[in-house]
Amino acid sequence: MEQIVVEHVTKEYRIPYKAGGFAGNLRNRIAGRMTTVHAVSDLSFSIEKGEMAGYIGPNGAGKSTTIRLMCGMTAPTSGTITVNGLDPQKDRKRVVARLGVAFGQLSRLERDLKLGESFELLRRIYRVALPEYRRNLEELVERLELTGLLDIPAGLLSAGQRMRGEIAAALLHTPDILFLDEPTVGLDVDAKKAVRSLITDWNREKQITVVLTSHDLEDVSRLCRRLIVIRDGRIVRDGPREEIVKDMAPWRLLKLEVSGFDGRLRAKTAELVSWENNRLVCRFDHHKYSASEVIRELSAGLNILDLSVEEPDIEEAVERIYHL
Repeated sequence: MEQIVVEHVTKEYRIPYKAGGFAGNLRNRIAGRMTTVHAVSDLSFSIEKGEMAGYIGPNGAGKSTTIRLMCGMTAPTSGTITVNGLDPQKDRKRVVARLGVAFGQLSRLERDLKLGESFELLRRIYRVALPEYRRNLEELVERLELTGLLDIPAGLLSAGQRMRGEIAAALLHTPDILFLDEPTVGLDVDAKKAVRSLITDWNREKQITVVLTSHDLEDVSRLCRRLIVIRDGRIVRDGPREEIVKDMAPWRLLKLEVSGFDGRLRAKTAELVSWENNRLVCRFDHHKYSASEVIRELSAGLNILDLSVEEPDIEEAVERIYHL
């Protein structure tokens, strides 16, 4: 079932024309000269119910604009969007009622209210039945370690504490769709694991669709099975995470322990990356050669004692995509 459908969506902004230095800019403003900026251009994709999709790209690529469009916070210049079969602009209240949103720049917590009071306020806003609310709250407080924070005003929480509170606030009403923007920013290692585990479990158990934007590639690799990559307002890749990583990261590393290495690697299928104390790191293009082919060639000239092959890395893949 397609839960989010984006079809040929473009979002344009009109801004003052800038050119000709300070004096030129002043004349342009007085004359009312404007220019058009395309935040996103001809976007088309759909997300199925229960998917975990990473929506990634460099700063300024159009990620935040797309999320705002899907939440009904702004209208597209052209194209159509449906969320749960509804138009986010025309039926915004009904759409938003089934969304969970945790964005750093869009807080759901009232700064002057205690964290627990903000949760209770959200229960009333979303009209969550008490049994469901208490069940969700108990699990979220325990798994996100919020017990000692419920009586503290949100404005006094640290960045990491606030983010955990924002995630809890986004999930209290068991949304159909969860939009997350940098969900583990400011968190320590244990808190990051707890957040990822919670999101994974709720996605599986409650079939909550998750759309994640993040620069933390560990978030992306651990949470998302699909990547939608946007650059300059256009989608440049969309598909299974493993497929994109395999296609965009051509190098695999082969780590070897050998005896009697003289510092020269005589091979056509691989090149030497580093060498220290008879421990070698080589790399090979897995689009051209299989690991077995490389190992077979190296074995003919080296006395190999041990070896391991490292798969393509998501960081390398995303880096290459960003620099297309």
